[in-house]
Amino acid sequence: MADAAIAVRPPRRPRPGRQAWAHRLFVAPSVLTLLVLGVYPLLFIVAAAFTDSSLGNPFREWVGTATFETVLADGDAIAALWRTVAYAVAVSAASLVLGVVTAVALAGAVRSGAIVRTLLLLPLITPPVIVGTLWKLVYNPGGGLLAVVLGLFGVPAASVAPLSSTTWALPAIAVADVWEWTPLVAILVFAALVSQDPEPIEAARLDGAHGVRLFRHITLPSIAGVVASAFFIRLVLAFKVFDLIFTMTSGGPGQATTTASYLIYQAALREFDVGKASVITLLLAVVVTVATVPVAIAARRLQRNHEH
Repeated sequence: MADAAIAVRPPRRPRPGRQAWAHRLFVAPSVLTLLVLGVYPLLFIVAAAFTDSSLGNPFREWVGTATFETVLADGDAIAALWRTVAYAVAVSAASLVLGVVTAVALAGAVRSGAIVRTLLLLPLITPPVIVGTLWKLVYNPGGGLLAVVLGLFGVPAASVAPLSSTTWALPAIAVADVWEWTPLVAILVFAALVSQDPEPIEAARLDGAHGVRLFRHITLPSIAGVVASAFFIRLVLAFKVFDLIFTMTSGGPGQATTTASYLIYQAALREFDVGKASVITLLLAVVVTVATVPVAIAARRLQRNHEH
């Protein structure tokens, strides 16, 4: 009997203390990564913003809010922040519209869809520096693609130089940016289209809904959460634009294409003023938060409404 009792004895449960330590051990790499890549840089930027800091000698002297006051009184810095907001919203909206249209066209293409989807990946896998160089060649007035095409309509090649124009330089960069990132929106929306429930669409078609009416009342509400999420991702990417500006215009002509990210680069790596760069970084973080939080909230609500 004793042997039988020993045989059916339940296995020992691990002690609560061991479970806690095991949990901490598995979570530790993630916490360490967050501290190294997130918290430490943030603390460094905040400390540099309130001190007199250079690239080689940070935290030399406490200056309080003096650097903030200097940056906020700088017309070029404020203009760069507003320019960044306008640019980000414009290219994100353009990418969203073109991406949704492309996704709908891909969803309707049965045979050629796979080939087109593969071609759409090319701008995404191309490094931004290469994209900037490519479009700089397109805009080249001395034999670029744009000059050649407009020359067929009698437009002088010498007059086609958008990157040298204070009016057209930023829109020219925006075109390259939209070309590069629209495929990302298209792929995300396409994935939502092919995974939606076909029954409501078939029922709507039986009731006579087709084309734009079907997309507006049936398809779009079912993928609205994904569309809003794609816009959120595109907006964040647009706020970070730097490579295209650095490659195509270097912030010029004048300050026409100087965005906040390029202004941070100028302050930190050209003027060696880390304090000023940190202040602009914090101001940009506030602007990005104000612009993206409503979009994130809307995306979450739309997704929840679709699930329920």
